[in-house]
Amino acid sequence: MPVDYSVLLKHLRKMKPKELDATFLELHEKAFEHIDCLECANCCRSLGPRLTDVDITRLAAHLKLKTPDFISQYLKIDEDKDYVFKTMPCPFLMDDNYCMVYKSRPKACREYPHTNQKNIKSILSVCVKNIETCPVVREIFDSL
Repeated sequence: MPVDYSVLLKHLRKMKPKELDATFLELHEKAFEHIDCLECANCCRSLGPRLTDVDITRLAAHLKLKTPDFISQYLKIDEDKDYVFKTMPCPFLMDDNYCMVYKSRPKACREYPHTNQKNIKSILSVCVKNIETCPVVREIFDSL
């Protein structure tokens, strides 16, 4: 049965933004001391990042494709009118959980799981959703 985080969220929303950001950053860094993304890759298997125009241009160049060719080969437009990958798991996830385009990966992938960014209060509901996907986020919330 899923854990109800509503009481915790209410408490977190009452915290001062800088204090909340510092708490999350500390727990984020602590979790990443012993959690290795390469052992998991759940995000790459199940979450489709939104790709910005900058992401698309960078990935197309990395793959030595023209931007329209990259778009037609790898992307679709979702219900929010954003570009996302046509298929999941991510088409660039390799069997060993490494990313084929790591240096050029989308901004959303670079920032995931978003628990080390400023103004964490504005994305608390996203963080709660990520508990099911990311062991780092689960550990942060379990610590809180």
